[in-house]
Amino acid sequence: MLVSWNWLKQYVTLDMPLAELENRLMMSGLNHEASRKVGDDTVIDLEVTSNRPDCLGHIGVAREIAVLWRRTLNVPDPRPAGDSASVADLARVRIDCPDLCSRYTARVVRGVQVGPSPEWLERHLNAVGVGSINNVVDVTNYVLMECGQPLHAFDLEKLAGRQIDVRTARPGETFSGIDHRQYHLEPKMCVIADAHRAVALAGVMGGADTEVSPQTADLLIESACFDPVSVRTTARALSMHTASSYRFERGVDPEAIDWASRRCCEMILDLAGGTLASGCVDVGPPVPAASPITLRLAQVARILGITIAPQAIREILAALGLKETHADASCVQVVPPSWRRDLTREIDLVEEVARIHGYEEIPEDARVPMTASHRRSKDRALDRIRHVVTAAGFHEAMTASAVDEQLASIAGPWSSAEAVRCTPPVLRGSDRLRQSLVPSLLAARRSNETLANDPIELFEIAHVYWPQQKDTVREEEMLALCSGREFFAAKGVVESLTETLSPGWRLDTAPIQHGLLESQHATGLAHRGTLVGYIGQLSAAGLERMNLRRPATVVELRLALLLEAAVEVKRFAPLSPYPAVVRDRNFLFEEQVRWADVERVVRDAAGTLLENIVFQETYRDEERIGRGTKSLLFRVTLRSHTETLTREQADAACARVDEQLQSQLGGQLR
Repeated sequence: MLVSWNWLKQYVTLDMPLAELENRLMMSGLNHEASRKVGDDTVIDLEVTSNRPDCLGHIGVAREIAVLWRRTLNVPDPRPAGDSASVADLARVRIDCPDLCSRYTARVVRGVQVGPSPEWLERHLNAVGVGSINNVVDVTNYVLMECGQPLHAFDLEKLAGRQIDVRTARPGETFSGIDHRQYHLEPKMCVIADAHRAVALAGVMGGADTEVSPQTADLLIESACFDPVSVRTTARALSMHTASSYRFERGVDPEAIDWASRRCCEMILDLAGGTLASGCVDVGPPVPAASPITLRLAQVARILGITIAPQAIREILAALGLKETHADASCVQVVPPSWRRDLTREIDLVEEVARIHGYEEIPEDARVPMTASHRRSKDRALDRIRHVVTAAGFHEAMTASAVDEQLASIAGPWSSAEAVRCTPPVLRGSDRLRQSLVPSLLAARRSNETLANDPIELFEIAHVYWPQQKDTVREEEMLALCSGREFFAAKGVVESLTETLSPGWRLDTAPIQHGLLESQHATGLAHRGTLVGYIGQLSAAGLERMNLRRPATVVELRLALLLEAAVEVKRFAPLSPYPAVVRDRNFLFEEQVRWADVERVVRDAAGTLLENIVFQETYRDEERIGRGTKSLLFRVTLRSHTETLTREQADAACARVDEQLQSQLGGQLR
């Protein structure tokens, strides 16, 4: 934000040295970037944070100076006189999209003489980097830089039907901006239209069709409030960032809308002549009242570590424009002004007191009572996840959320919808939000293969974005691994992970469809019918598609479901003092029977006596056991925590296992 010293003097007395002003503003939150001389003026470049749009005008900066130096703030009180004509008879306004435009005001000035601006106006605008156009447009820019409220002047005669419709763009609609470039609009964009066409982009830019020219005689002055997200989306989509969009994106003062309109009309009458129609077309609901905030005086000392007199605290809050509604010996209740919508909590008021009182007044050795913050359960679980995965030899990767069209098309089993597009692209060539972490990790693996880095074992914890109905997006946090190891090694990492998070919590297999994976070496992972993730080895086609030279196995898991099952406090379980009984089982199954089903049946049948089950071998021989049949060899470990198992007890448990394998899966004991 460029601020003119001579311009500031209109609102507040500046009797302090420039260096002192720069330093004090910096210490209060308006960081000083640079200062330079422009003629007989000094221009100060201030960095205004996004939560302080009230300082995007000279009055806002002057207000800060008035508070810091306890000066009087002089704000003009515009009262332009209207004639007998009513503005309601000269112009109409309708808002068709109240979610994108909460308020729209219009005034009409007739009989103006458009021409050059006076020298003082040109000088003020040039000092802050705004070029002079004509007296009418210069006034709108002057008021913008004065109070931070964008305005626009339309040539009333060029508005078809002399009406304003605030609506969304129509399919295929185009717009000619005042930069005389043609823009293709999208249906979600908010436009200002007359009876036939769009004549301005709401909050961004006016149109060439209704711009003020030397022949203009009648004006319609717009002062409105537009949705910040809508303005930001439109400006980014069209690469059209303006001084107006910059302020609307951060939010404008709703109480300043009418003030800015009156101020603009008053200056136009003074500089361009004409008459003002009486009244104002004001469409939109009233501004809701701000909620009161209570500041406990003891909190100031507790948080800042210094004692500030209660009366001094109340004076600071009053100087900042906060209206006091209640005060006693322990607290103060205030209502923030309309231009400070960033003040919503008690801690916000503590910060205001600190910066106005002066951060330099707080000693470096001030003792502030502190207590250790409680770590979230999620953070503790994530630490355990990272410990397990890094212990397994993986390195954490960080990839971009925006990917190109090729990677965005690989969503795995999570979504079949087209990826959400970013306009303009977040990165060059990357204009879609990813729906899976796996393609990004595979791309990172390809880069490392090219550089001959080995081994290439990567994992990432990050968000993906799944399109939903009604143009909404579901954001999901995922854990993904990419490894050069074979399928069962990756499966072992997942088992270690689940065992660490929640001992005894097991995932069932489930069918999945994934265009990159080998169907014989891929499986979904589910819990109680909900898909948690998948493991798979890339097929030859998948390797070719990702341009990989060596085999790769991938894992992707929904982190929220893992964290939901995580056990926060580990519990000690004593080891059984009794010996184990180990039995090998060799069963014939049809080829389609999966090991996961065998394991499930064995666990259910053996019950509490089962300590472990270990897969050992798969055997196939068409001559000996027949076509379409396989032999599975596995080892079962049985142990009791209360007694030594007898042969009869072990045999009975194995008999139950054999019986269930035969009845449920058609297995035959060899």
